[in-house]
Amino acid sequence: MIFQQYYLECLSHASYLIGDTTTGKAVVVDPQRDVSGYVNDAREQGLSITHIIETHFHADFLSGHLELAAQTGAAIVYGHAARGRVGYDIVTMGDGDTIDLGEVELEFMETPGHTPESVCVVVHNGSDAPYGVLTGDTLFVGDVGRPDLLSAVGFTADGLARQLHHSLHKKLLKLPDSTKVFPAHGAGSACGKNLSTETSSTIGEQRRTNYALAPMDVGDFVDAVTQGQSVAPLYFLFAAQKNQRTHELLDEQAPIAMLDADTVLARQADGAVVIDSRDDWSFALGHFRGSINVGLTGRFAEYVGEVMQPDTPIIVVTEEGHEQEARTRLARIGFDNVLGALAEPVKTFFLRPELTERQSRLSVEAMAERIASVKDLVLVDVRGEGEVALGTIHGARNIPLPALLQTLDELDPAAPTVVFCAGGYRSSIASSLLRSHGFRDVSDLIGGYGAWAASNIPVSLPSVEPGDVPVDGSALLLDCRENDEWEAGHVGTALHIPMAQLPARIGEMPHGLRIVNICRSGNRSGKVTAWLLNNGFDAVNMTGGMKAWDASGLPVVRTDGARGTVI
Repeated sequence: MIFQQYYLECLSHASYLIGDTTTGKAVVVDPQRDVSGYVNDAREQGLSITHIIETHFHADFLSGHLELAAQTGAAIVYGHAARGRVGYDIVTMGDGDTIDLGEVELEFMETPGHTPESVCVVVHNGSDAPYGVLTGDTLFVGDVGRPDLLSAVGFTADGLARQLHHSLHKKLLKLPDSTKVFPAHGAGSACGKNLSTETSSTIGEQRRTNYALAPMDVGDFVDAVTQGQSVAPLYFLFAAQKNQRTHELLDEQAPIAMLDADTVLARQADGAVVIDSRDDWSFALGHFRGSINVGLTGRFAEYVGEVMQPDTPIIVVTEEGHEQEARTRLARIGFDNVLGALAEPVKTFFLRPELTERQSRLSVEAMAERIASVKDLVLVDVRGEGEVALGTIHGARNIPLPALLQTLDELDPAAPTVVFCAGGYRSSIASSLLRSHGFRDVSDLIGGYGAWAASNIPVSLPSVEPGDVPVDGSALLLDCRENDEWEAGHVGTALHIPMAQLPARIGEMPHGLRIVNICRSGNRSGKVTAWLLNNGFDAVNMTGGMKAWDASGLPVVRTDGARGTVI
């Protein structure tokens, strides 16, 4: 037996080539869209691919069954419940049906639950016990397939979950504990909520460690597998339906059109979306106006599928030489409408600055300053609900990235907005998405919530209104403005230390006495407050700074004691 797993990290997708050397026959299970790897490997090992097995209608990627069938003549195989639901020729298999490769035999189990047509494939290689089972999205390492993805097409999560329980306990768990488990997905996939980074396991190990296989009644199982699921990416329904239809085949070697800036501008005006796949820092320093940043080094195709409508024309911006890679990865989720790539982007951005813009990114300290000084600041946490449950920034609204595009009308494009995620990748996507839809004042947090949580800045930066500032000596009033601002007018009892001098003069700061920080409008003093808090001081920011103090009718004095002004 030849058994080979192919694991596509960017989609957390596992596919399989299984062959029999005695006959030269082979099958491919759940192939990715670009199929040259299977064809080449089969040829090198003297195998002929006779069948393409799909464990179900995949939603998270566009399968390569049509491409592989066109190149090999292999039959496409689904479970019986797929009969009459596809637009191309298929063979269907039910419980106990087999494909005989020679000494290797593949036995089918109908295992509805994740989807109605889901099947698992038991691999026999001549020994008494099965070698393994290909579980598709029915059973993962550490999880089971989510049953809630088909509510839009008439299937209830409760009904599918009950079918899934039966499939697991009456079929899969009847296999010997030694049977190896080979799922279609691993950690990072949105097809489950607790997938392991391991790409294989055994029935016995899953029986012992998988939360969804723990002893419980059906009702508790339904609750366990339906609650806490992430928002499904926007493209899932599109991909699932496209997998059931015929469509144009992918040509992996087709050249990609290189477009000049004026052509890109014209196509953008006609509705095309510019996807800039460079890293977030390169994008922040300068990019084509209105483009969306989705870095090629991450889960590129999946996140593109979360921030734009399927079938929208796409123009990609990449580092030189990565244009074909970007197009292929988009094709893997069925996004085939790629018009081309921007030619020589770095040169274009240098020579055509009127077409470019920068993206605002905030350090943790700058973020604390904005929270303290901008009264109507909107914070948007684009992480999933499970991530947010472990902590977030006080006052933030949680809109998971897959839901952001459909929630834009609930946000104010004129409001100052800061978005954040776990580490900065998704927030760059979200920030650029908002700007592309007309939001004017948008930033994202460098390092994400991870950097914020590690900074020891409190969940909300403490502040005090001008009228509540103690002037009786019970607190130190610290004015951090420049000399000319201080001389023009300040609070009479305040100490003046310009912000740039504070690190060198930190020894003058009292421990055990509250420090009220003051600047012109609250911006600089917010940053000073965050810095002092990080250094163990009891610090608060005066909201609105000297402008608010003066507007409240409180006294402003000059260094000579005369009435002062705020500049």
